[in-house]
Amino acid sequence: MVSCTVCKGRLMCGVKKCPLLERFNARQALAGRLRREVVGESVPNVFVGWNGYPRVNVGPSVSLEGASTDASQWYGKPLDEIVSSAAVMARGYQKQSVKKRLSRDLLEAAMSTKPLDVAITFEHVPRNEVRFFDVSQPSGPSAQARNIEVQGNACIPGAVDEAIEEGWTARDALTALLEKGFEYYYLQKLLTAGALGKHEDRRLVPTRWGITATDTMLANEHLNKIRESQTIDCYQVYSNEYLFNRFEIILLPGNWEYEQFEAWSKGSFWSENQSSIAYEYEPFQGRKDYAQSEGGGYYAARFAVAEALAQRNVQARVIVVREIYDGYRVPVGVWQVRENVRAAFRNKPNEFYSLSKALADAATRLKNPWRAYASKSNILRQKKLFEF
Repeated sequence: MVSCTVCKGRLMCGVKKCPLLERFNARQALAGRLRREVVGESVPNVFVGWNGYPRVNVGPSVSLEGASTDASQWYGKPLDEIVSSAAVMARGYQKQSVKKRLSRDLLEAAMSTKPLDVAITFEHVPRNEVRFFDVSQPSGPSAQARNIEVQGNACIPGAVDEAIEEGWTARDALTALLEKGFEYYYLQKLLTAGALGKHEDRRLVPTRWGITATDTMLANEHLNKIRESQTIDCYQVYSNEYLFNRFEIILLPGNWEYEQFEAWSKGSFWSENQSSIAYEYEPFQGRKDYAQSEGGGYYAARFAVAEALAQRNVQARVIVVREIYDGYRVPVGVWQVRENVRAAFRNKPNEFYSLSKALADAATRLKNPWRAYASKSNILRQKKLFEF
């Protein structure tokens, strides 16, 4: 039987609906009045489902009360406020094949750098609920849409228009746009909406898959630079905690290696009855298999670490410890992992010239004893001569 901490709502246990998510969803209520017709501001984003692939639910989300629908702007907000913001987002969807292109208006809305108003006529009044996911951000009431109308003119950067018109591969387009300074979240939306790739290969990408794919491709692009950079010359510890997720990131001198621990406390959302620790490792040359035990959270943190090292033009061996405490009552998506790690690198690091002191420093802010991690660590088992 696959444990909930590994599955995280991906239905790996064989059920049709996740009982943990369904139980919580049923308890949530929309802070507003639902109607068959709604008009609201939509961040340029199209949600693409994954159930039933390759025929999936596709559609935009609109804010019913002016709350931000952009998860990238949620960092720093308390959990209850994030839930409230999600509760007033209504999503209209239509079922279609991932091979079918979005309508021109909807595709341009997804490519736009400014929010546009979207009018949705539902087949029926949406159910009064909030839905939560392990990878993507929370979603408010949703229902099948009879009609979706985008209002206003999209603002599409010339560099994006060029990449799309020229039919660059998705990887080449993401790489080029990243170098031009476009932010992660905008690039992820382009990939999900099926805007990128060779013309004949373009298709919609389920949002949860698109998030992980973007994290992976952009991190790999950073790593091409990192692997040729000089190594750091001391031990560095970066720390941050947000939404009851504690991150301790230890950088060790040496060529790129990466490992991540994901420790769920008893009483946290995916681990109600017992605590658990998942572990994933990546050697210098990378890995080809999926980080099954940690899923999207692994790739979100890895991207943020690679981004930080590339900005500093250095490489290092990296140990990431993520502890999730019982205050994390609902999953809000891996954006909080990505932003948590980014915030850690904005903080001033503690620096040491002794590995033992660096590890002891990180341990002072963790709830699990350090030996629970050290016993699993590949990097710590491969101590360099100068570390003894």
